[in-house]
Amino acid sequence: MNSVKGKVLLLVIVLVTFLSSTAQVSNDEVLMTIAGKRVFVSEFLNIYQKNNVKGETIDKKSLDEYLDLFINFKLKVKQAEELGLDTVTSFRNELNGYRDQLAKPYFTDEATLDRLIKEAYEREKTDLRASHIFFRLKPDATPADTLAAYKNAVAAREKLLKGASFESVAAEFSEDPSAKDREATQQHPFLKGNKGDLGFFAVFDMVYAFENGAWSTEAGKVSKPIRTEYGYHLIKVTARRPALGKVTVAHLFLAIPKNATSEDSVRVQKRIDSIYTKLTGGISFEDLVKTYSDDKGSAAKGGVLPAFGVNRMVPEFVEAIYSLNNVGDYTKPILTSYGWHIVKLIERKSQKPFDEEKVELKQRIMKDNRGDQTRLVVVARIRKEYGVTENQEAKKAFYGVVTDSIFFGKWKSSEADNLTGMIFKIGNTNFRQKDFADYLASTQRKQEKQNIGVYVDKMYETFLDESLLKWENSQLEQKYPEFKALMGEYRDGILLFDLTDQKVWSKAVKDTLGLAAFYQNNKNSYKWDTRLDASIYTVKDVKTVQKVKNFIKSGLSDKDLLKEINTDSLKVLTIESGKFSRKENKLIDSIPWTPGFSADIIDKGTTVFVNVHKVLKPEVKELNDARGLITADYQNYLEKEWIATLKAKYPVEVNKSVLAKIK
Repeated sequence: MNSVKGKVLLLVIVLVTFLSSTAQVSNDEVLMTIAGKRVFVSEFLNIYQKNNVKGETIDKKSLDEYLDLFINFKLKVKQAEELGLDTVTSFRNELNGYRDQLAKPYFTDEATLDRLIKEAYEREKTDLRASHIFFRLKPDATPADTLAAYKNAVAAREKLLKGASFESVAAEFSEDPSAKDREATQQHPFLKGNKGDLGFFAVFDMVYAFENGAWSTEAGKVSKPIRTEYGYHLIKVTARRPALGKVTVAHLFLAIPKNATSEDSVRVQKRIDSIYTKLTGGISFEDLVKTYSDDKGSAAKGGVLPAFGVNRMVPEFVEAIYSLNNVGDYTKPILTSYGWHIVKLIERKSQKPFDEEKVELKQRIMKDNRGDQTRLVVVARIRKEYGVTENQEAKKAFYGVVTDSIFFGKWKSSEADNLTGMIFKIGNTNFRQKDFADYLASTQRKQEKQNIGVYVDKMYETFLDESLLKWENSQLEQKYPEFKALMGEYRDGILLFDLTDQKVWSKAVKDTLGLAAFYQNNKNSYKWDTRLDASIYTVKDVKTVQKVKNFIKSGLSDKDLLKEINTDSLKVLTIESGKFSRKENKLIDSIPWTPGFSADIIDKGTTVFVNVHKVLKPEVKELNDARGLITADYQNYLEKEWIATLKAKYPVEVNKSVLAKIK
């Protein structure tokens, strides 16, 4: 939605909100009928409820004004409906877009979301360093596969509890390839395994299940098997640190050559120690970086690296930064798998107050897999509210009709044409096997082959959850009067905007003939007050003032005068000519409105004077002189004419006895 329409629509919606009612009174009396449609007192009374916020008594005059506004509003909506604007595709799409936004809160459990936000904020205060031993599970893992992986994790944990080192067990059992040494190949050199060490990480850096396991494990202890979407993990937390936050650092880097001998390594270490001595001796960090650093990309910027969080650098590099307390501090030489570094702190952005971070944390949670927690709570509530009856045999029938073609995106729902039974029921509504077949066909994609039974079970659960959410979505207007009222407000607001744009706003701009005719009929309403036809001369050289005045008296035009005076790059003279109204220019207001030269005004060597050509009497403005004001008045005229037409077309009958009771 464009910004102009958004602002105007917001105003329309405020008006509609002001004129609509969320309270439904049983056996309400009819206040009026508009084009044969009854309007109840309860609809109109909400005007008072929303306006009388401080308990003031609203007088009869206000009531009559609101009544007129209400009738006009209803008449416009009636015509928009009669013209079929509520059936136009663009209208339906726009309204559905608003509905999607308005419906979101009904599918988010606020208590769960609030808990997740506070949890994330607390975890944001701490960085962890952890190692893991990983037992992989495929997406289509059977119960037997899952149990086997779990038993392997338990067996590995027992070894650890009996005293085996975490590093040795990780190298032996972990299915994370980075845990083990990898021999050199044509594709890569020898890679030393990390023995399960994941380095430092912060909140949101890991999948939520892993994060939970890590944050609930004491430093130095090993967790029980933690299940994530990838498999089982044994987690050992090796360090907890106050959060580093986002940091910007500069580094001086000396690379250790590939296949370096011990002598090569010693030579590089002596070189970095020598550079560090120069640094402590007073030579600037930036000069040393430009002279010695092997990271040429950052050396040109004084060694400065892009800002990063704890999980973006190797652990040794991050560990050293924790010791830097103040901007400008630098580390002693540190060794990483890449080489030697001296690191200087440039900036550290720490955690903001909770109220400043709350919105951003909410957005990250809803994008993160932990956001599923709020949806699961809502699904469970809906399932309990409506009741779900499942036909497991109807689901299992798909084991025999779904083939591997579904993993290539080529399975057809027609292969399940013989399946016609009920697969589950939500409330009193049956969902049939055909519905599930259509869902499978529409959501299939190219992917790795899986066990058909496991795949069908997983897709069935997803289909059931989505069906529950769609069912709830379809019931919002019936279940929640406030949602129904709000949707009505948006509906009428969009209709009102579109029709008013056609009849008034755009028409006043495009209808140039109508605008001209309106101007001719009302031009005496658009007059200039007394004005001054004058020129303002600003002279930067006092000696040139009289020369300028002499040229003016001789009849020299302003254009030629500027050429005569401004003979070099320095602009000695500037001229502002025009017709000035009162309160338009302070200088013009300060001088006598009589023809001729005003007195000189001298300020810091600059002289300003006015040559009054003529005092202009009040006169009618041309159309282009007041087009904005005339267009606005023309819009008001069109609005009144439109309302008059609507009142002539659609009969309005107000029940005066009922209105009298309200008064």
